[in-house]
Amino acid sequence: MTADELRSKYIAFFKSRGHTQIQGKSLIPDNDPTVLFTTAGMHPLVPYLLGEAHPAGTRLTDYQKCIRTGDIDAVGDPSHLTFFEMLGNWSLGDYFKEGAIEMSYEFLTSPQWLGIPVEKLGVTVFAGEGAVPKDDESAEVWRRLGIPEERISYRPREDNWWGPAGTTGPCGPDSEMFIDMGR
Repeated sequence: MTADELRSKYIAFFKSRGHTQIQGKSLIPDNDPTVLFTTAGMHPLVPYLLGEAHPAGTRLTDYQKCIRTGDIDAVGDPSHLTFFEMLGNWSLGDYFKEGAIEMSYEFLTSPQWLGIPVEKLGVTVFAGEGAVPKDDESAEVWRRLGIPEERISYRPREDNWWGPAGTTGPCGPDSEMFIDMGR
């Protein structure tokens, strides 16, 4: 599958789930002195993640060009790049963890979309830190969908935390999906 085919399938999937496609933004953020470049797909959506109403609604999907420098020392291995595109699906107060995980799982595993065998999937969830508890809620959703316990890994903040785009802003624990490529 080419990058264009994957991008098209992703957007089509989320549009079929009631999301409106929005355009990605410039690599140079508008009116944001906290970062030099757009560093993540969520960056252009910060005002809306903080509660401002988005003109396109509460369910959005997009692809966003990004430049990542925070992990520049790791660039060159199979999973760290400086310039890439992030595919995004966004809920602005519409659904939360369960809905996001269920849709991601369906996109990855359904034969209509990517058709990745469930036995090749592994996931990570936030291990907890300080006042932020372990994310057992996400782990339970993954178990219910068929991911066995041995393929659910609790990871620290450095691995399972999104944002903020600059020094402050929206941020929180995340859950990530990995495909065993058999290497």
